[in-house]
Amino acid sequence: MKLNKNFSLLLIGQSFANIGDVLYTVGVISIIYEIKGSATTASFVPFIITTCMFISSIITPLFVGKVPLNRLLAGSQIGKTVFLLLLGLFLPGITESNYYVVFMVIACIAFLDGCANPIRQTLIPYYVKPEKLMKANGITETATQLIQAAMWFVGSMFLLFFSPQQLIWFVGGLFLISSTLLWLLEKVSAQVIGTAGKIEQIKEGWKTLFHTPVLQKLALVECLESLAGTVWIAAVLYVFIQDALKVDQQWWGFINGAFFLGLILGSLYCMKYSSLVGRKLESFLIVGSFLSFLLTILFSLNSIPILALAISFGVGIFTQVKNIPQQTVIQTSVHKEKLSTVYTSLGAISTGIFGLGSLLMGILTDIFGVRTVFVFSGFLLAFVSMIIYKNKSLFIRQNYLEKERN
Repeated sequence: MKLNKNFSLLLIGQSFANIGDVLYTVGVISIIYEIKGSATTASFVPFIITTCMFISSIITPLFVGKVPLNRLLAGSQIGKTVFLLLLGLFLPGITESNYYVVFMVIACIAFLDGCANPIRQTLIPYYVKPEKLMKANGITETATQLIQAAMWFVGSMFLLFFSPQQLIWFVGGLFLISSTLLWLLEKVSAQVIGTAGKIEQIKEGWKTLFHTPVLQKLALVECLESLAGTVWIAAVLYVFIQDALKVDQQWWGFINGAFFLGLILGSLYCMKYSSLVGRKLESFLIVGSFLSFLLTILFSLNSIPILALAISFGVGIFTQVKNIPQQTVIQTSVHKEKLSTVYTSLGAISTGIFGLGSLLMGILTDIFGVRTVFVFSGFLLAFVSMIIYKNKSLFIRQNYLEKERN
C-alpha cells in the first residue's frame, strides 16, 4: 500500500509519540519508586492515567467542531511536550515531600492522551480511501504493537545507561518531533453541532451509539471486552504465574511478549489479506472472538509454562484478527463528521470499565482464586462471540461503504 502524505505524517508522528509514551512511563515509575521506595505508590501511575483518560473522553466532544481535528491532535501533543519539559525542569528538586508534582504532570499528560487517542482514530478515514481502510488500520496497529513490544524492553535498558531525568529529556525531544509532524497534517474539521449546549455536545456521541444498531452492539462488546481484559493486568497475571504456573516472576514479561508478538502477527495478516478480511468482516469477527474465548479458558486451566506462552501468543493473534475489522466497521458505520464523538464515547466506556474492572478482578482474585477470574474472563468473551454471531448481518462491510460514499 502506497502511503499518502497525510497518513504517513499521522503514522510517523504518532509512532514517535508512542515511543515517548512508553519511555516516559518507564521513567516516571522509576522516579516515583526511587523517591518513595514503594511499589504501591508506583502502582498509582496506571490508575491515574486511566482515570484522567476517562475524564478526557467525556469532555473532548466540547472541543470537537470548534477546533479542527488535526489541530486538536497536534495541540494535545504540544501540551504533552510542554508538561514533560516542565517535569524535566522540576525533577532535580523533587523530594519525598513534594513528589505529588510528578503525579500532577502524569494526570495532565494522561488527560491530553485521552483527547488525542479518539481523534487519531477518527482522522484515518479522512486521509485514507474507504477501500484502503482495512490495510491502513493494519499498518497502524502493526506499528503500535511493534513499538509496545520493543520499547518496554528498550526502556528498561535505557535506565542502565541514563538517569530518569535524562530519559525524560530524551522523551521531550521525541514529543517535540511528534508535535511538529502532526502540525503538518491537512486541515480536517468535524461537524459543528449547531448551537447545542455543553451537555448536548457531550451527549452527541452517546446518541449516535444508541441510535446506530451496529454501534449499539459494538458498545456492548467494548464493555465486555474491557472487563475481560483486566485479567491481564500485572496484579492478576503475577498471581497466576506464581500460583498456577509456579514459575519466577520474569515469566510475566515472557507471557506479555508472546501476546504482543501475537498482536503483531494478527496485524500483519490483516494487512496482507486486507481484501479477504474486508469481504468477510463478520466471519473474522466471529472467529476471532470465539477463539479468544476458547484460548482464555484453556489458559485458565493450564499449568505448563511453555503452553501458557503458546496460548498467550494465540490470544494475541485472534484478538487482533477481530480488532482490526472491528475498527473498520466503526469507521464506516457513520458519517466521518460524527466519528470523533463516537470514538470519545467508546473511549469513555473502555477506560471507565477497565479502571473499575481492574479493581474488581483484584478483589475476585483474592476471594475466588486466580483461575476462577480467568474462567470468568473467558465466559465474558463467549458472550462477545454470541453477540457478534447473533448480529452478524450488521457487520457486512458493503453496507457501510455505500453509506460512506453517499
